[in-house]
Amino acid sequence: MQIKPILAAMRHHKAGTVLIALQIALTLAIVCNALFIIEQRIQRLSRPSGVEENNLFVVRSDWADKSDPQRIDAQMQADLIALRQLGSVQDAAPTNSFPLRGTGWDNFIKLQPDQIQMTTDAAMFFSDDHTLATLGTHLIAGRNFTAGEIGAQQPRDPMHSAQVIISKDLAQRLFPNSSALGKTIYVSMGAKPSTVIGVTDTLQAHMTGSWANAYAYNAVLVPARLLNDYTYYLVRARPGELAAAMRDAPKALFAQSHMRIIDHKDGVMSFAQVRQRAYDRDVGMAILMGIVSAVLLAITAAGIVGLTSFWVGERRKQIGVRRALGATRSDILSYFLTENLLIGIGGVVVGAVLAVGINLWMVTQFEMARLSLAYVVTGVVALLLLGQGAVLAPALRASHVSPVEATRSV
Repeated sequence: MQIKPILAAMRHHKAGTVLIALQIALTLAIVCNALFIIEQRIQRLSRPSGVEENNLFVVRSDWADKSDPQRIDAQMQADLIALRQLGSVQDAAPTNSFPLRGTGWDNFIKLQPDQIQMTTDAAMFFSDDHTLATLGTHLIAGRNFTAGEIGAQQPRDPMHSAQVIISKDLAQRLFPNSSALGKTIYVSMGAKPSTVIGVTDTLQAHMTGSWANAYAYNAVLVPARLLNDYTYYLVRARPGELAAAMRDAPKALFAQSHMRIIDHKDGVMSFAQVRQRAYDRDVGMAILMGIVSAVLLAITAAGIVGLTSFWVGERRKQIGVRRALGATRSDILSYFLTENLLIGIGGVVVGAVLAVGINLWMVTQFEMARLSLAYVVTGVVALLLLGQGAVLAPALRASHVSPVEATRSV
């Protein structure tokens, strides 16, 4: 088929041609980036926490009387004894935070006491000798804390832990060419040196925001009970007894002391609920981007159908003349498919440039990853196929125009 007549016809319908091409371009640019965001969010949802999440739950106890740190410390120790004695409970440990919590205590990590810039950031998990077993996290090097190494610390006190356990990702970040065991690190401003006595397998930090992707698996376990206004108890239920343990634990804590508050809504949460809350925004963003993409594709397809239908109605007499001069139905069909393909190619070329440009802007503004060209290529193919599919019905109607149309209105 000759292209010149098609180009000449498009020049006579500049407004419609440009409108559809721009619509295709914007749809491609937005959909490529939306699908890329969806893929990034789905990847975040499947990130491992490094914790055996089955049979693990968390209890938050807010102290009614916060004035006496020594009383809080004694109560925490009594609570732990009571929890560990429950028949449905395998182990329990106190902490200020835990993987996927979303908020918590994170400190700059340094290798030298006079270092100005941090080496990296890391989540600080206050722990005891039961924490690793409760989490289901395993040591890959070194040893666990002993009961005698567990101290107590108030929130405003300087951190002075002589020993710490760190995650393997943090160990690799700090000491990429050697073992971290026995090495000295500084875990807060003005802190005394801490010796690394153990390295865990993968252990996720409490930070879940995209800003913390670089630190997502940096964790430091500190051998201390944090005497805060509240505490979290990590509790591992015996296999198959999670529901029973989640009922028993609050009762055991209130039996120890009623001078506490355990919220009836989220004071006791399974780790499955913790994970769901941690990634609620990611799920919501993925759903929103999916809806936006579907709506844009539907609008683009409807625009192509509407414009082509208009052109078919406007050109019925010309189509009839072509049929009278010997053009076959396939010739008419091919004409409209080719015309739409040319418009689509112009649109996707502009759209590909826009897609990359929008992504580069988001990389600088929101620290997002760079858009893979595979998304752009896939989007280009998808939009061209969508355009051809959308134009097919009007084009088929055009191909069925009878040669007699050439004589009407004469």
